[in-house]
Amino acid sequence: MAGFSPKLRLVSAVVTALMATSSLAQNAATSSTPAPTSAPAPAPTPAPTSAPTPTASIDRSILPIAEADRPHLTTLDVRDAVAPPPVQPVRPPAGAPNVLIILLDDFGFGQSSAFGGPIHMPALAALAAGGSVYNNFHTTALCSPTRSALMTGRNHHNVEAGSITETATNFPGDTSRRPASAAPIAEILRLNGYATGAFGKWHETPAAEVSAVGPFDRWPTRSGFDRFYGFIGGETNQWSPNIYDGTTHIDPPRTPGYHFLTDMTDQSIAWLRSISALSPDKPFFLYYAPGATHAPHHVAPEWSARYRGAFDMGWDVMRQQTLARQLRMGIVPPGTELAPRPDDIRAWDSLSNDERRLFARQMEIFAGFSEMADHEAGRLIDALRQLGRFDNTLIFFVVGDNGASAEGGDVGRANEFSYFNGVPETVADQLRQIDQLGGPNSFNHYASGWAFGGDAPFGWTKQVASDFGGTRNGLVISWPGHVGTPGIRPQFHHVIDIVPTILEAAHLPVPTSVDGVAQIPMDGVSMVYSMADAHAADRHNVQYFEMFGNRALYQDGWLARTIHMAPWATRPPHSLAADTWELFDTRRDFSLSHNVAAQYPERLAAMQQRFLEEAVRNHVLPLDDRRAERLNAALVGRPDLMGNRTSLTLYPGMRAMNENTFLNVKNRSFTITANLSSAAGGTAPNGAIVAQGGRFGGWSLYVQDGRPGFTYNFLNMQRFTITAPDRLPAGDVQLSFAFTYDGGLGAGGVGRLFANGNLLAEGRIDRTQAIAFSASDGADVGDDTGTPVIENYGGAGAQYTGTIRDVTIDVAEMLQAAPPPAHP
Repeated sequence: MAGFSPKLRLVSAVVTALMATSSLAQNAATSSTPAPTSAPAPAPTPAPTSAPTPTASIDRSILPIAEADRPHLTTLDVRDAVAPPPVQPVRPPAGAPNVLIILLDDFGFGQSSAFGGPIHMPALAALAAGGSVYNNFHTTALCSPTRSALMTGRNHHNVEAGSITETATNFPGDTSRRPASAAPIAEILRLNGYATGAFGKWHETPAAEVSAVGPFDRWPTRSGFDRFYGFIGGETNQWSPNIYDGTTHIDPPRTPGYHFLTDMTDQSIAWLRSISALSPDKPFFLYYAPGATHAPHHVAPEWSARYRGAFDMGWDVMRQQTLARQLRMGIVPPGTELAPRPDDIRAWDSLSNDERRLFARQMEIFAGFSEMADHEAGRLIDALRQLGRFDNTLIFFVVGDNGASAEGGDVGRANEFSYFNGVPETVADQLRQIDQLGGPNSFNHYASGWAFGGDAPFGWTKQVASDFGGTRNGLVISWPGHVGTPGIRPQFHHVIDIVPTILEAAHLPVPTSVDGVAQIPMDGVSMVYSMADAHAADRHNVQYFEMFGNRALYQDGWLARTIHMAPWATRPPHSLAADTWELFDTRRDFSLSHNVAAQYPERLAAMQQRFLEEAVRNHVLPLDDRRAERLNAALVGRPDLMGNRTSLTLYPGMRAMNENTFLNVKNRSFTITANLSSAAGGTAPNGAIVAQGGRFGGWSLYVQDGRPGFTYNFLNMQRFTITAPDRLPAGDVQLSFAFTYDGGLGAGGVGRLFANGNLLAEGRIDRTQAIAFSASDGADVGDDTGTPVIENYGGAGAQYTGTIRDVTIDVAEMLQAAPPPAHP
């Protein structure tokens, strides 16, 4: 033992002593009581099992599923003990299908070829040919509310999604803070043994929680998803997206021709292949939610070129052609008419030649974007077939989270953020950029007439929850062998019905408790009955709708509604109490063309009362039709990470900071102070010191060939640049930029550059953005990620080549803070 360590010698001595003791005890027992030679040795006592047997009953109503008690063993030597069976991972019930939800964005009922529209979508059409096609399926009329309802099976106000996250308030039902008592379907499936992945758009995290400090409770990976790859907000630049992998911000690949739609599909397929290879019997839930077709309508020319000249006839004729196809296909019942055009939508025949040329091109780009989205969804579906998992996958292809978007306004936009900031764009402005629309130098949206036309046969659009143009979206369900006869399903259903459908298909109960929190009841009903029988009686008989004061009640085929405000309005036209209500019999009037309120006043009054009852039960009241104010967190009581702070110190490496969690420099004076250092005799530094926003609006303090500068990019329309004539001195330098604001909303001011307190340069900035810089490009220190505020920083990129110690931003009191229109 001389060569062994003292510790090993001690262990050896202990073992020897134990063996000796055991031998003495055995000898003593043998000499006093000899055992019969024919008696078998006693068998070791098996330990109790530590996991349920495959046939054991599992209580899945309380999640997580309870673990079996661990036994306390008494056997000294492992050689004399029998190990319990291996602990088995939680498995779903036998026969539980894979689940795939495909959710398009801002897509009209009458746009896809599968529902009679002019846009070629072969992947959707192929699913429809073998599946259930729902022509009476509804959303909430807005993106965040629809997504929250989809994920939870509850009405959107019941899960605090009365509006988009950026316009949340502090009233119950509208805080954007999903309660723990409404666990999302991803968490329910994960706790029942599913692999879960989400790719694309999220838009369910409160605005104040989208930062590096979270909290992350309402991010995808804390909402039941094992994997997330996509963007957190409501939209992104498809050429230069704001991507998160889990909760970590990453730069997109820099491959030539990069487009986020292709990237997210590649990521989805890679995830599917990985889990299928490693655990082929484990079912999955994949949530595939592209940013298409929300603005910006970004697509390569080869896609939009497919539609050259296809929309020269305009939106009025397009509606007529769409309705004719819908009637032939049975998408709408015989006798369906086109609903009247809203007064603010101009007739195509009244437009100038320039308007027609521009608007037709806008729609060609949108159609190409839509077909590309279908193509990418088709690639994902093909991957399921290649992996042998298509036949046991329950697919929900939801053709839009609301109706088509009219937020481009009367003439559309080359830069959607001009709308956000209440700045008009003219037809002439856009025609100068017509060849760039859809490309990396645009952030484009189409004219509202195309949204009206794309929602055929209905009359309104996204945001109008009291019209089926805002809420009626196509739905196709595919599940080979479980769908019954393929074809139209006319039953009334709502997005809250998808979760109960998944649970019934997977033989899972609605949980009563998740993570120790009692669950509120689900509001939706399963659609499985209608998948099996196209003629089955409706089971979803009552549903309220509300968004920005537009409100309605559906009850047994009747719809009582009021159009309170148009989606392009900047303020309500009158009080909520002054609204006029209408009544429609949707069983005979598919498109809501004939108001029968005068014939049935008692029914209308009863339904108005029922709406109020549903509104109270679902946390809809008080109704909130405010537009401008809701973007200002302080005015509506929404939590704000910055709170009342007037100073923020930043450090190198802080990147892609969301505008909602950054110090607000708009409509006020502000100062930026950067402590820099550079070596004497070294190369003059280049790059961004601190920047916010990007190509379509923002500002940057930078150094170019050693000379400091500041550029304010006003909506990619004008750039105001102040540049010092000389290079910064070597060594430690305090560079500062002071902006003295004129006062008002979106006004200008004077900017001054200083080095170590000495004035270097000054100049005028005539206009500033009042409301927002970007939903895609954040703020960076030492870089300008995403799209750049200026196109050339003097070096290989925007990354600062000198040393930044810290950067401090100080803001003065806001002189005026009344934002313009809310833009979901």
